[in-house]
Amino acid sequence: MSNEKNFDPFFGFNQLSEMWDKQITGLLYNLTDNKEFVRTASFGINSYSFYLERLRKNQELIATLMNIPTKKDVANAAKQSIQTEEKIDILEEEIWKLQDSVSSITKENVGMFEEILNIVMQMKNEFQKMAQEVAEAQKMNDDLQELRKEIERGLIEIEQEKQKKEPKKKQDKDLVLTGINTI
Repeated sequence: MSNEKNFDPFFGFNQLSEMWDKQITGLLYNLTDNKEFVRTASFGINSYSFYLERLRKNQELIATLMNIPTKKDVANAAKQSIQTEEKIDILEEEIWKLQDSVSSITKENVGMFEEILNIVMQMKNEFQKMAQEVAEAQKMNDDLQELRKEIERGLIEIEQEKQKKEPKKKQDKDLVLTGINTI
């Protein structure tokens, strides 16, 4: 094997970047260690945040005048959209529960209506039987009334015949007592 080294470009680049990193870190450390720099940086950051806030307010004002949505408006719309989706999901679940309960109630009602229909049909049949029995009882009552009238007529006729025979017997008795013979 040979003692030659392969050229690696990344090795050189890595050494160069480490050297720059150390130099820049040292420079920043020296700058930030100075009170004057910290005061100036603080003033710059404060003025930057002030102007940034004014810029944001002006953008919102202009966007409102031009009827253009801002980042805040889009964020609120997204938030409301998510809340609406959650509420719709909850409502869907409630609707499914209601559908399940309505279907079970409907099944129960169908069963109950079938029972009621059976009971009504039984009552109708029993009522028809009772109506027939009442009609038969009425007919029997009419027949009994007729028989009673016939029996009463027959008894009246028998009574009348008895009464007709009695006076004749009475006359016969009277005649026998008087001694007249009617033969």
